[in-house]
Amino acid sequence: MAGPAPSAADELPGPAARRLYSRMEASCLELALEGERLCKAGDFKAGVAFFEAAVQVGTEDLKTLSAIYSQLGNAYFYLKEHGRALEYHKHDLLLARTIGDRMGEAKASGNLGNTLKVLGRFDEAAVCCQRHLSIAQEQGDKVGEARALYNIGNVYHAKGKQLSWNAANATQDPGHLPPDVRETLCKASEFYERNLSLVKELGDRAAQGRAYGNLGNTHYLLGNFTEATTFHKERLAIAKEFGDKAAERRAYSNLGNAHVFLGRFDVAAEYYKKTLQLSRQLRDQAVEAQACYSLGNTYTLLQDYERAAEYHLRHLLIAQELADRLGEGRACWSLGNAYVSMGRPAQALTFAKKHLQISQEIGDRHGELTARMNVAQLQLVLGRLTSPAASEKPDLAGYEAQGEFQGCGGVLFPTGTDRIRSCGGVGRQKMAPTSQFFLASGTAQA
Repeated sequence: MAGPAPSAADELPGPAARRLYSRMEASCLELALEGERLCKAGDFKAGVAFFEAAVQVGTEDLKTLSAIYSQLGNAYFYLKEHGRALEYHKHDLLLARTIGDRMGEAKASGNLGNTLKVLGRFDEAAVCCQRHLSIAQEQGDKVGEARALYNIGNVYHAKGKQLSWNAANATQDPGHLPPDVRETLCKASEFYERNLSLVKELGDRAAQGRAYGNLGNTHYLLGNFTEATTFHKERLAIAKEFGDKAAERRAYSNLGNAHVFLGRFDVAAEYYKKTLQLSRQLRDQAVEAQACYSLGNTYTLLQDYERAAEYHLRHLLIAQELADRLGEGRACWSLGNAYVSMGRPAQALTFAKKHLQISQEIGDRHGELTARMNVAQLQLVLGRLTSPAASEKPDLAGYEAQGEFQGCGGVLFPTGTDRIRSCGGVGRQKMAPTSQFFLASGTAQA
């Protein structure tokens, strides 16, 4: 990376060198300000180009250079170039320490922590965020302290979810967690509670909303569903207060998820309907499809199979429109389940065959195996129905629905991750955007 000034300036007489440095300072600052303007407008790629140019021009003002490094790190973070973001936040941290800027060191540590968290380097992230917290407390910076507490909570939340995904018993429902996962999520909850207490003291309602949402998500994963609903209701109230429709939609979805595990399927359905309504207002088709999928599964639990089929069909149509083949396959599987439950094996076979075809096309081995078994069983049943000795009611005991119809009836429900699991053990199936129960990430999107 270029130094603060070109070496040619060192050879100029004193007054001339000062004039050159002055022009360079103006040029560097102008480039940086334009980069900042572009980033604020959402054009991070162009913003990065201006910040990089500012670094190349150079400056003797180390605080300005530190600010540019910080902005570059943030811009690369938003561009999802996390390796480059890490590089510039490290430069910023080193520079802040060099000039003895404690607040700058705190800011850089927080940014490093957030970047390391996204990279899955959770222990390093926790160290950086803890340093941010310590400096903020040392400097009496309550706002910085609140941010650090929130970020530490996010690190433990993300680590807990990652540990959960990697657990040997990967099909457990929320609350059925290995001790290390439970301990990690409890730490997340502790830091979110401390953050909530402080932002209440500061009167920051928006930050309170984020804290409530993340507490709801963490307690959901811990299996504390009643507590989760309490926190999500608070999050919902603040979302409404700010007119934040996206956050309101997430809160309704999260409330639906928690009520499923409380056995309040009728209440869950009402929350999912509100999710569906808001997703349409927001013109978010992927979330609309997720809401339809959730409603289809919830009506299956309510044993209203006609309505379940109606929502799964709506999910199927949106998945097709979005060219989401995995979601389309899941919708066909769900529709097959619904028609089996209604005692209509011919319609079920149509969707089981479609599920098989899609699974083969996209390389979904688990889906293909399940679909093959279901097609074979349905063909056997239909063969029996056409025989002279056919019974009035088809025997579909061998049909494999989504899960083994135990616990929550084999219907797939969320864990607060980007996967879904079944109460009956479908397992670690990576889900399509339109076919997962949607739960907010628990960090930036609480």
